[in-house]
Amino acid sequence: MEPFIQKCERYVSIEPWHQAFPRLISGFSTRNGGNSQSPYTSLNLGFHVGDEPEVVRRNRSLLASDLNMELTRWVGTEQVHEATIKKVTNNDVGLGSESIETAIKSTDGIYTLEKNILLTSLYADCVPLYFYAPHYNAVGLAHAGWRGTVQNIASGMITMWAENEGIPLEDIHVAIGPCISQQAYEVDEKVIAEVDKVWPEDLPYKPYNPSRDQKFFLDLREVNKQLIIEAGVQESKVLVSAICTAEDKRMFSHRAESGKTGRLMSFIGLRLDGE
Repeated sequence: MEPFIQKCERYVSIEPWHQAFPRLISGFSTRNGGNSQSPYTSLNLGFHVGDEPEVVRRNRSLLASDLNMELTRWVGTEQVHEATIKKVTNNDVGLGSESIETAIKSTDGIYTLEKNILLTSLYADCVPLYFYAPHYNAVGLAHAGWRGTVQNIASGMITMWAENEGIPLEDIHVAIGPCISQQAYEVDEKVIAEVDKVWPEDLPYKPYNPSRDQKFFLDLREVNKQLIIEAGVQESKVLVSAICTAEDKRMFSHRAESGKTGRLMSFIGLRLDGE
């Protein structure tokens, strides 16, 4: 069953988490219900793609209203397709929320143990990873394109939580959000060679199939899922979306739209007690 369920025009929610953990805010935006004009039509949430900054701020304000989490409590990063992960606190709220210039630099993963902070990350085909440890009030996001995936940003988050925060592996839940599907994601031998370096040796299959001219269709979802399980998270606590950003008309896709498109947003945070 698809775990990312449309709650309103502007986002899909991680419904199993929402049902189990009512103070958790977690989901993924759609491209609908905003103010941006073509080719960013219409809920573009990225400042860095060429859209008008004021329009992006208005779009973000619409989502903030839907989530009942004001922009001043959001935190965003400058993503660079690597595997740097940073812990954020109340001292960081507002960074990247209203401009790219204030975003946390050169960072593709963030987490916090504090409530009333909305972590955010931007996408147009890459894999959004969500992390939650309910007994430790820990929430995290990681942006995993193929480079972040083969640098094992997923395992990096899990290891940081275990080693730096004392969070046991059995308390960690992970969700893999909407992203480009295997049938829409063709890559070359260079990418496959990097995937082979991290793919667990004991698995009897590969996460790719040959297509044509030394090209392959790669399942980035499956790579991240298996790396998460190899890092020690129980498979029963890993949710995987089947929504393909290149095929679902609700989504932006860098590949399907030839590089000129808007950005979707993953988000996660915990409301204060009593809200």
